[in-house]
This record gives sequence, structure tokens and C-alpha cells, in this order.
Amino acid sequence: MLSRLSRLPRRKAVAVCALPVVALLAAAAFAPLPFSLAQPGRTVDVLGESKGDPVITISGAKTRETSGQLRMTTIVATGPAVSLKLGDVIDGWFRTDRAVMPRDAVYPSGGDVQEIEKHNKAEMKESQETASQAALSYLGKDGEDIEVGLEAGDIGGPSAGLLFSLGIVDKLDGDGSGGDLTGGRVIAGTGTIDASGKVGPVGGVALKTQAAHRDGATVFLVPKAECSDAQSELPEGMRLIPVTSLKGAVSALVALEKGKGSVPSC
Repeated sequence: MLSRLSRLPRRKAVAVCALPVVALLAAAAFAPLPFSLAQPGRTVDVLGESKGDPVITISGAKTRETSGQLRMTTIVATGPAVSLKLGDVIDGWFRTDRAVMPRDAVYPSGGDVQEIEKHNKAEMKESQETASQAALSYLGKDGEDIEVGLEAGDIGGPSAGLLFSLGIVDKLDGDGSGGDLTGGRVIAGTGTIDASGKVGPVGGVALKTQAAHRDGATVFLVPKAECSDAQSELPEGMRLIPVTSLKGAVSALVALEKGKGSVPSC
């Protein structure tokens, strides 16, 4: 092949060599790729209602009226059966309101849509249980006497744990001295939580800050390990507060509300 090409004029040789490359690019343009395209999803105020139902209900203890908002944030992604093409991936890479993510990172459980929804609902249920445990433990209240109900509608996954816990704390105790944790602000955030109150990373935070900004939030609570991701596409005017625990998140919000003490920053 090389000897035959060497006898061709340069322009013809280049054209012949380019044919396989063009063919490969054309095939790649139409071949399905193992990615999902994500974008900012809806946010929900855990102190309010979701589709007409209270997000947090508490029985067995006196609750307080709250002001401000604590908004859990979400992202939405193309489904596991949706095939992205090369053009979709390239377009997503160059947009700040989109993110191209490996499909396995978005849908680690695999399976079909029904199996994934079942998995996400199970994660949400577990997240709600640990969020309640973490909040009641932080407040030193007996979980056997107090019943907490959490309703997130069709939202799945574990990433609302921190906001659920903060909402329970605000409804039961506020800032501990009669005020609100929010200070009347619209505060958003994300993060998993375990029963001990430890906050964990989630993913998609750069998109979640955009969702929060769109819905009026000016403060965003982010797992400390994801500060750099949150800063990458941070909307103008949005303040990031890194957290590693429920206790730290409450302390930071109280300091912000009262204008006293140290408020962490990324």
C-alpha cells in the first residue's frame, strides 16, 4: 500500500489517506455513545410543599412557624435508553448549562427504567430515614417519641439528605434562640447525610447551583469535597458555604443569620 501511495501525486495521496479518517468520523457521528446529558433540575423548598403536600410533617413534638426557604436541588439527565451522538456530546461539552457524564455514573445500578426508578426510590427512602435520625440526634430528641414524615414526590436518590435534616432542625428548634436557620433567606444546597450527621459528596453540583440561582437562592451549601466543582460555573451573586457535617451546617447558617462568628467559604 505504501509503495503504491508513494507513486501518487501528493494531493491524491492525502485524499486517499483521508478517506478512512472521514469514514471513522462519520461512523462516530452516528454511533451511540455511553454518555448521558444532564442539566439543572427542579428545586423543592423542604420547609414548604411539594405538589400540594408538606415535605416535612412532624408529630409527637411542637413545631414552629418558619420563614425563608431551604431548597433541595436536583439535576435531570437523559434516560439510560437514550443514545447520544457525537454532536450531542460535543454540544454538551461547550455549554455551561449542560454536563456530559458517563452513563454508568448517572445510572450506577444499571437495568431498565423501572429498575432504576426502584433503586432511586430506595435510596431516597434510606436518605429520609438517616436524615431524620441525624436531625433528632443532633437536637438530643428521642426518635421513639417523635415521628417524622418526609415527602419528596417523584424525586429519587440520596442527595437531599442534608437539606431534609436542616428542615427538621428548623421546624423543631430554628437557630436555637427563637430565630430561623435561614434568616429569611432562600438557601439551597445538596449533600448526602448519614445517621451521625456526616455530610457526603453527590455530584452535579455545578448544575445544582444554577438550578438554585434560577429559583432565587443566594446561598448554597455544598459538601466541602466538591467546592472546586461548585465554583466552576458558579452563578454571579451566589455564596458557597462548604460543610462536612450537620452540626457545621447549622453553625454556619446561625453565624450567617446573626452576622456573628465565622462562616466558612470555598
